[in-house]
Amino acid sequence: MSGEPLPGEARFLQARILVPFLLTAVIWGSTWLVIKGQLSDVPPSWSVTWRFTGAAIGMFAFALVQRLPLVPDKRGLRVAALMGCSVFSFNFQFIYRSEQYLTSGLVAVLFALLLVPNTVFARIFLGQRITRGFLVGTVIALAGIALLMLHEYHLAVAHNSATGAHVLVGGVMVLIALLFASVGNVVQASPAARGQPVPTLLAWAMLIGACVNAVIAWILSGPPRFDWSPGYAGGVAYLAIIGSVVTFPMYNGLLRALGPGRAAYNGVLVPVVAMLLSTLFEGYRWSLLAGSGAALAMIGLIVALRARNPSR
Repeated sequence: MSGEPLPGEARFLQARILVPFLLTAVIWGSTWLVIKGQLSDVPPSWSVTWRFTGAAIGMFAFALVQRLPLVPDKRGLRVAALMGCSVFSFNFQFIYRSEQYLTSGLVAVLFALLLVPNTVFARIFLGQRITRGFLVGTVIALAGIALLMLHEYHLAVAHNSATGAHVLVGGVMVLIALLFASVGNVVQASPAARGQPVPTLLAWAMLIGACVNAVIAWILSGPPRFDWSPGYAGGVAYLAIIGSVVTFPMYNGLLRALGPGRAAYNGVLVPVVAMLLSTLFEGYRWSLLAGSGAALAMIGLIVALRARNPSR
């Protein structure tokens, strides 16, 4: 691992950075719609459990194919435990529940705010500097996110799918999820994590997360429940394999190469992708507010990522 660039050193337009950045954004942009379909008769906690049980199995299989060690050292297990609890358990527990109160579009837009705690925590715990160019880009992106949030809120109210109380409860849940996700992101970019094989580390983190999720689910919702309908079971498989096994190793690489601040800009692109997919498959209609917000978010993304070593 000694040949890896330090966080913030990698150039964004390199193919090894740009391709996984765009691919994870496209896939995660689609997962918000799939998560909404997981909120059926199966309690959210059990849906999260099934997702990361499948993801852990898939990630262990990937590590086996790559002939990597299947058990990390003690330091790696501690890192995996922290990642499992923060990213693959509490983060998603709150995310799935937030979609009971908010539209998937609004949740995706709110989650784009991940770049704020990621940047702050990376500065505090990893010593990564925040430059002027990155700060300017972030302010522009946040303005775009604010417009997208306003658009999605108006859309939800117009369709009577959200009240003020619902938005407040759902919004608080997303913000709590953001904090847990950010902790896990910074841990993944830390020196302790950089010394571990990515598939092995993620496999154990997902396994630990699945176990924690199962305990939470049993306490809150009783014995295991599953829906064998094609829509639900297919959604679990998609979220486990495509939305987790395929994407999290790529995102881990982005965290290591770009640093948590720049890597979190993936989340700025995700809601725009989700809206584009909704346009193609659900007849979503753009408004001036939504278009302006998406444009500002993209301008901010470009400004921040073109800034020289913005996370250092």
